[in-house]
Amino acid sequence: MPENKNKMKEKDDCCPHCSGKHKDRDDKEKKDLMNRLKRIEGQVRGVEGMLENDAYCTDILMQVSAITCALKSFNKVLLANHMRTCVADNIREGNDEIIDELVLTLQKLMK
Repeated sequence: MPENKNKMKEKDDCCPHCSGKHKDRDDKEKKDLMNRLKRIEGQVRGVEGMLENDAYCTDILMQVSAITCALKSFNKVLLANHMRTCVADNIREGNDEIIDELVLTLQKLMK
């Protein structure tokens, strides 16, 4: 009988939107990023509550703006960590292709 198809994907498998690469983050970095995301999630739930409670449009817009800023801040921290670790390590190992990947990533982020 075939193995359960619903089991968790192996680490080498990933969603169709991922590059297939993986990064082992230290506990401090992971905790910081997770805390930021949980705060953002809470902000989004707050906006949902505002909408359900018929809050005034500009009040909701201000909260959405705060969420956008928080997401941009998350991206800045993640990008800085990426450059200090993944990019630097790859360059040290002689893999200059990482520079092209970084340039492409920055181009996508700047849309």
